[in-house]
Amino acid sequence: MRGRSAAGLLPLAGLAAFFALWEAVPRLGLVNPAFLPPPSEVPAAFLRELRSGQWLAAITGSLGHYAAGLALGVGLGIAAGTVTGLSRRAEGLTAWVVRVLRPVPGLAWVPFAIIWFGVSPQAAVFIVAIGVFWIVYFASHGAIRGVDRDLIELAAAFGFRSGPERLVTVVWPAATPGILVGVRTAIGQAWMAVVAAEIFGVAGLGQRMMQASTMLATDIVVVYMLTMALLYGVFDAAFTALQRWMLRWRA
Repeated sequence: MRGRSAAGLLPLAGLAAFFALWEAVPRLGLVNPAFLPPPSEVPAAFLRELRSGQWLAAITGSLGHYAAGLALGVGLGIAAGTVTGLSRRAEGLTAWVVRVLRPVPGLAWVPFAIIWFGVSPQAAVFIVAIGVFWIVYFASHGAIRGVDRDLIELAAAFGFRSGPERLVTVVWPAATPGILVGVRTAIGQAWMAVVAAEIFGVAGLGQRMMQASTMLATDIVVVYMLTMALLYGVFDAAFTALQRWMLRWRA
C-alpha cells in the first residue's frame, strides 16, 4: 500500500521539480525573463487575458476548429481505412496515392487552404482534418486487416452474409481497439494542427500566441501553451474513460 502511494506521488514530484527548475532559470539570470518568464508570473497574465475576454474568445474559436477538424479527419480516416483494409483491390488502387500524399506535412497544405478557403475557420478545419486523417487511416487499415478471417467466416455461417452486416457485427467490433489507439493519437495531433492553422491569421489560440510573441509578451504565450496542455489533458482523460467503457467487454 505504501509503495502504491509513493508511486502515485512520483508524477507530482516530477512536476514540482520541473516548475521549480523553470522558476529558477530566469530568476538566477540564466535566461532573460523577457524570453522565458518564470511560472509565478503566469497567473497574473492569465487573469489579464481572462478579464479582457481574449482568452475565452481564443478558446471558443480553437475548440470549434478542433472539434470540426477532428471529427472530419477521424470520420474520413476510419472510412478510408475500412475500405482499403477490407479490399485488396482498393488497397492496391490507392497504394501509390498514399505513398505520394502521406509524407506531405500538414503545414505544406496551408497555402492551398488559404487559396481555397481564404483566411477563415474552414481553412483551419481543413488543416486539422489533414493532420489527423493519416493517423486514423493507418490505424484503421491495420486494425481491419488484422481481424481474424475465421470470425468473418463464422459470422457468415450464422447468417450474417451481407458485407454491411459482417462489417457492423464482426469487423468493426474486432477492430475497435486498434482504431481507438489511432483516434487517441489524433486527439493530441489535432491540437498541434490547430496552432499551425491559426498562426496565419485565423482567430484562436494560435493567432493570439503570435500576437503576443510579436510584442514579446512571453507570459501570455505561456498562458496559451499551458491552456492547450490542460485542454489536451482533459480531452485525453475523457477519451480514455470512453475507451475503457467501449472495451469493457474485454475485461
